[in-house]
Amino acid sequence: MAEQYGFYVDTSRCIKCWACQVACKQWHGIKANTVARREVKETVEGTFPNVKRKFESLSCMHCEKPACFGACPQGAIEKRADDGIVTVNLEKCIGDKSCAEACPFDVPEFIERDGKTVMDKCDTCLSIGRNEDGNPHCVAACPLQALHFGPLAEMAKLAAEKGGKQMEGETVPSVYVS
Repeated sequence: MAEQYGFYVDTSRCIKCWACQVACKQWHGIKANTVARREVKETVEGTFPNVKRKFESLSCMHCEKPACFGACPQGAIEKRADDGIVTVNLEKCIGDKSCAEACPFDVPEFIERDGKTVMDKCDTCLSIGRNEDGNPHCVAACPLQALHFGPLAEMAKLAAEKGGKQMEGETVPSVYVS
């Protein structure tokens, strides 16, 4: 593989405005109350009056060795050699949900498309084209620049500057958070 790409989420900047989620749905033509390719999650630590809230905008982790890839009986899930992005070949997908069972991050969701059920997940806007800067539309929509996309080494550097780290998981996610 040439160079793995991934995301960095700066939780000190994310305010849970959902602009990334809305942009994703809008650009991909995803109807409300259906699948969510990107989701802002909230964690709360501490007790009153010392409560800390943290927001993370997460999607497919584009793992180093994706469990979904190995679980797909049709070989519909692919990891691109040039950037490590995990994609779904909808022509091959039979919607049996084995990928969802295998994913440790509970990412794959399923939609009806052309009369059949298929897996749906973030493809970093490869299917619709990224913005003029080469970013997925969720990154471009973030008003506080809390969401970043690029070569994993650059995401690691951004995270390190904020005391962040790579998300943990047995499949080695391509996402850093601080």
